[in-house]
Amino acid sequence: MSTAARRWRGIRRETHRALRVRAAQHGRSTEAEIRLILEAAVKPEGRVKLGSLLAQIGREAGGVDLHIERDPTPTAPVSFE
Repeated sequence: MSTAARRWRGIRRETHRALRVRAAQHGRSTEAEIRLILEAAVKPEGRVKLGSLLAQIGREAGGVDLHIERDPTPTAPVSFE
């Protein structure tokens, strides 16, 4: 769906015009520019990701040394009867 087909309620003409200009400066469509702006707003670069946070907590706790051997035996098929 193109930006022309979208309806943005409550957005001022000046704002829409500024978005079109900004998109043109970056060589993108207005829709692509809006998408990037929204993604940057909700996912800032400095955010800590959950996996990184958990790894850091593990390191601070001294780590865990697990010696778990994987069982190569195939699992039994599931019966639905």
